[in-house]
Amino acid sequence: MTNRLLTHLRHVDLAVPDYDKQLDFYAGVWGLTKVAEDSGISFLAAEGSPEQYVIRLRKAEEKRLDLVSYGAGSPADVDTLAEQLLAGGVQLISQPGKVETPGGGYGFRFFDVDGRTIEVSADVEVRQHRKIEEKESIPVKLSHVVLNSPDLGRTREWYETHLGFRLSDTLSSPHMGEVMHFMRISNQHHSMAIAKGPHTSLHHVSFEMRGLDEYMRGSGRVMRAGFKKVWGPGRHMAGDNTFTYFLDPHGNTVEYTTELEVLDEDTWHPHVYDFSQPEVTDQWGTANPMNELVAKESFNDVDRGVFVAPPV
Repeated sequence: MTNRLLTHLRHVDLAVPDYDKQLDFYAGVWGLTKVAEDSGISFLAAEGSPEQYVIRLRKAEEKRLDLVSYGAGSPADVDTLAEQLLAGGVQLISQPGKVETPGGGYGFRFFDVDGRTIEVSADVEVRQHRKIEEKESIPVKLSHVVLNSPDLGRTREWYETHLGFRLSDTLSSPHMGEVMHFMRISNQHHSMAIAKGPHTSLHHVSFEMRGLDEYMRGSGRVMRAGFKKVWGPGRHMAGDNTFTYFLDPHGNTVEYTTELEVLDEDTWHPHVYDFSQPEVTDQWGTANPMNELVAKESFNDVDRGVFVAPPV
């Protein structure tokens, strides 16, 4: 496994046909702040995050996941990772160089094993951010992203081999086998998870709230606004974090969460949890039951925009 060169999740970029509705949702009821916009592209920040933006929206004819962006510790780490990926047969989209999005920096893009575009960058200018106040129910930061893959094992192995992710926990069941791997690049339980799905797509994007009260207030605000609640409120066993999942106006699943587990990486051993047990999916027992219909909501549409990369 490669040395860990990634530090954290920066942003998730979405292409959407209903650009105005999506922008109204994320900059309105969801609680992000629009920091830049130019000809059908907008950049949205979380007020408590030093990242220049956590969501980018791009107007397009077809819905897709444009890219997932991660941070690296230094430009030297960016160069090292690019060299390692090339040596490992990974297809680069661009060579390391100046990043032209808000905050600048030094980075490059490449395809993962499922054909998604991944970006890694360093030296991005820190955004002026602030402490989120008590009862202020807006996202503090981007928490994690979950990706659907039709080949769970292959995708997990690729991220471990090429990007230094480590397995934190797995969800499994007697009749379905392994269905989700929680992957980390720090002591945060997961920055990314891989879900077993019928096709390559975005499963969900998760946003960290200040605390339990703010998480519940935010969940209630989105519910009152009439957006579809898929699942929650509840508390997962894997990661020990709270969850309420909603659909954005174009059917992407988004989550409010808080209190995601912080691990002692020196002593941590991955668990395999049986997600057919109700206390595994929701320790509190407050969420609507997890069933096939709920699970299918996050399969999302087939992401036709991805490049079909050869196995590596």
